[in-house]
Amino acid sequence: MGVSFDAYRVFYYVAKYKNITNASKALCVTQPTVTYTIKTLERELGCTLFLRSQKGVTLTPEAKMLYEHVSIACKHIFEAEANINSAKKLAKGQVTIGASETSIHLMLLPYLKKFREDNPDIKLKVTNSTTPATIASLRSGLIDFAILVMSPSEKEPDLSITELLDFQDIFIAGSDFSELLASEVSLNDLTKYPIVCMEPGTITRQFLDEFFLKHNLSLNPDIELATSDLITPMVENNLGIGFVPYEFAKASLEKKSVFRVNLKEEIPKRTICAISRTSHPLSIASEEFLKMLCEKRNKEL
Repeated sequence: MGVSFDAYRVFYYVAKYKNITNASKALCVTQPTVTYTIKTLERELGCTLFLRSQKGVTLTPEAKMLYEHVSIACKHIFEAEANINSAKKLAKGQVTIGASETSIHLMLLPYLKKFREDNPDIKLKVTNSTTPATIASLRSGLIDFAILVMSPSEKEPDLSITELLDFQDIFIAGSDFSELLASEVSLNDLTKYPIVCMEPGTITRQFLDEFFLKHNLSLNPDIELATSDLITPMVENNLGIGFVPYEFAKASLEKKSVFRVNLKEEIPKRTICAISRTSHPLSIASEEFLKMLCEKRNKEL
């Protein structure tokens, strides 16, 4: 039996209103179309569904039984259609983002604010963890997409990586290390001073370790921190030479509580990227959020 949903949909409205005229108005079709569809459905099912009268229609016992099932199915389908329409209008839904501390501070915060102001009915959920843990959450479907510091050259067949923002890391020092202010300082010179940086297991620490190794040096920091926002205060208190993104130290540089170390070696810029799964399409709300982020990158280019 190959009865179409459209036939059951017509049946649902006729049974609901017990009137063909009212059903045709709800369906936005002509009365003859409704009558023809019902007759075709009765022929397909091999039974009478409605008894016609001048006052309307009466459901047969078979129609009552059918309506109990069809009404449940129709309500579920109509609810799904309404949810899709709400999602298309960004009137309902959730965006779940995995982000690193660096990407949150350097890029994400103003966009979270703007998206919430523009779409107050969309729930935003942000999780903060290490890059490996966030990538694992992405692959397992716990988050929609990730905003992380990654190399755009990294190739992951199951991941789509889009560049969003480049930023520069610097070394900073406090007043007790004023001798470093006079001239260019080599990376080898810095190994003679206490270093304040991120702890092992973070993408920033990995980057710094690789930078030292590239110049045949070994990094042995005196202070290792779990969050980068503590590095500048440590440096302000003269506990060592800090390694941070420039923006993290900008306020302290402006008030001259720290100064930028003039390093001879060039520190490569790093990139904040949007990462999503290639095999799983994003929701409309998530696509809209990523579109907003990518527009910034396109304007800069």
